[in-house]
Amino acid sequence: MRAAVFCGPHCIEVTDRPDAVVQAPTDAVVRVVLGCVCGSDLWYYRGESPHTLGPIGHEFIGVVDQVGTEVRRVAEGDFVIAPFKFSDGTCAHCRAGWTSNCVAGAPFGTDGIDGGQGEAVRVPFADGTLVKVPGSGHSDETLRSLLTLTDVMATGHHADVSAGVKTGSVVAVVGDGAVGLCAIIAARRLGAARIIALSRNPARQTMARSFGATDVVAERGDAATEAVLEITDGIGVDAAVECVGTAQSFATAFAIARPGSIVGFVGVPHRVEVPIDTMFGRNIGLRGGAAPVRRYIPELLDDVLNERIHPGLVFDLESTLDGVAEAYAAMDERRAIKSLLRIGTV
Repeated sequence: MRAAVFCGPHCIEVTDRPDAVVQAPTDAVVRVVLGCVCGSDLWYYRGESPHTLGPIGHEFIGVVDQVGTEVRRVAEGDFVIAPFKFSDGTCAHCRAGWTSNCVAGAPFGTDGIDGGQGEAVRVPFADGTLVKVPGSGHSDETLRSLLTLTDVMATGHHADVSAGVKTGSVVAVVGDGAVGLCAIIAARRLGAARIIALSRNPARQTMARSFGATDVVAERGDAATEAVLEITDGIGVDAAVECVGTAQSFATAFAIARPGSIVGFVGVPHRVEVPIDTMFGRNIGLRGGAAPVRRYIPELLDDVLNERIHPGLVFDLESTLDGVAEAYAAMDERRAIKSLLRIGTV
């Protein structure tokens, strides 16, 4: 089969790899229909985080081609969503809802596991990992939104849940990438009364407003803090949602959070120092991390299928697997919000 592989910083190539096959009775093999490039993949692409040479990518939806003898919840021919990490669904962490911390789990596209940017993927613990999509003949728009449930939509939702967003909340979303934009959708879905998007990009500002942002702040650093405080009459926001992972984005999130609030973070932290003195002095909490996507998919799936949310709009560049190198470059250079890869057919 053909798949994208990481060959080192700024080098993504498509090559032949061994066909994905069932290796354990709990495995399934999924033929990939749509995959995509994640913002977290860019940390590897830029050489700022380590990644083993080989398969890459962790977001995909597709059709089950093979199942192991112990798989019961999905069958050959089912259309499925794969969370970005596989999980057994039975360990203490999975039972508590923290499937991203499964004791036997790991992300796709790491340590020799098939990546989502390829023609097929071996999925360990298929019953605990895969979610069957009901119905058939879904529109392309729906398929694009289903793809976001593998990571970015569920991750944006996790950021809001971690920050304690609820009906009537005033929320600020720091970051205008796909996760930040999905966090705006999630905040509106959770009933936020006011949603402030921090974005300097006009196209992303427009999308943020279409997703539910009531205000846009284009400044950065101290100027961004001043702008948010002005909007909130000097109080700050009830929930600050951090979707980038840099020192500046974390500093901004804490600066605009009102006393007693929580900063919800899902950006992969790079060179970030947590301001413990600020947290103590202003009673600000910090919560978040890798989203337990498998836990969130069922509720978000219902909203996608009933067209209450349209997160697939974050895909603004499309290519085939052969164009994966450009898909990475376009996101790295901020020419694209999120790149979709059309790999197979339903």
